Amino acid sequence: MIEIAGGPKALYKLGIVLLSLEVPMDEDLESRSRDQLVAEVKKLRGAIRSHRDASGHDLCWHHPDLWALLPEEVAPSLEVPAWPQFMRGCIKYRQSLDEQLPNAQRSDQEFKG
Repeated sequence: MIEIAGGPKALYKLGIVLLSLEVPMDEDLESRSRDQLVAEVKKLRGAIRSHRDASGHDLCWHHPDLWALLPEEVAPSLEVPAWPQFMRGCIKYRQSLDEQLPNAQRSDQEFKG
């Protein structure tokens, strides 16, 4: 596993650099059979659906299982905001749900984690 110092921002910048160099990241797909490609698409769609169908408190959680579906082994070096900044971000995220999904069902269920 490769660990990127500097957190997600550094990882993002690395991705931009790799894209600008046109470094192929999906060359493993070239050697797969049709059946293998179909299986890969089904696996990825299942993961996307699982993430999409998250609701309630599950919307707030970190989902590294999605990253694990990529062939490149990169250990993300996360940068976690301090509490005040984190809570402001949570509030903005929740407000964005009100704007984007004004008719979504509401829950008063407490987190039990």
